[in-house]
Amino acid sequence: MYNCYFRAYTMNSNIVFSIIGDVNGDRIPDYVFLTGISTPGSPFIQNITLVVRDGRTGRITRVPLSENAGYNPRVFLGDFNGDGVNDILVSIDSGGSGAIMYHYIYSFINNIPQLIFDFNEYNEEYKYDIIYKDNYKVEAVSRINNEKYIIDISLKGDEYLSEIYDENGKLKEPIIGFVNPLSGLYPVDFDSNGVYELLAYQKIAGRYNADSLGYFLNTLKWDNNRFVLYNQNVAIWGADKMK
Repeated sequence: MYNCYFRAYTMNSNIVFSIIGDVNGDRIPDYVFLTGISTPGSPFIQNITLVVRDGRTGRITRVPLSENAGYNPRVFLGDFNGDGVNDILVSIDSGGSGAIMYHYIYSFINNIPQLIFDFNEYNEEYKYDIIYKDNYKVEAVSRINNEKYIIDISLKGDEYLSEIYDENGKLKEPIIGFVNPLSGLYPVDFDSNGVYELLAYQKIAGRYNADSLGYFLNTLKWDNNRFVLYNQNVAIWGADKMK
């Protein structure tokens, strides 16, 4: 029924995702939509916009997104800031080779959109240094918490390693890797208290993007009106067990 209601409102746009839940705090379910302009013959969607219809009054609020084009736009509703009301997590796949994703979280209390998570701000805040070392090791440093991790790449294979190291395990030349921007943001209620934390994935790459060394996994938790780093791990790839 509400699809028909929005047909005139969206004009050239289509509803590309919809979900129902109370987001303004009045305990009456609201209608949460993503609208966008589809590309003929392609799943690419442009002009993606967050639209909320108040379930009690019918009032419509549109929220433009700074990055508003991509693939598979979707919404998750859950309480991230502990106020007992659903917040709105918007996720969009960029479609690029780095698997970069766009994520926004809005609080919508009293029908006032408040951006409480912006992937651009996250990417600016979470920086890393990836440095190849002798003896088949890579040093991964997270600047935000000054933590260092050592990744053992000795299982990468002789062909790979011989391009980088000499027969004594010494680097032939300095190599600096990099960490991709946010490529996954997943709501997880780790402590089962009804408030979701965020699990953020960022790929660690070596000489080029396809040269994957693992992932930084950052758990973010709402604290003092912002998301802060609560826990951090580095996940690495395994290899077939040699017989």
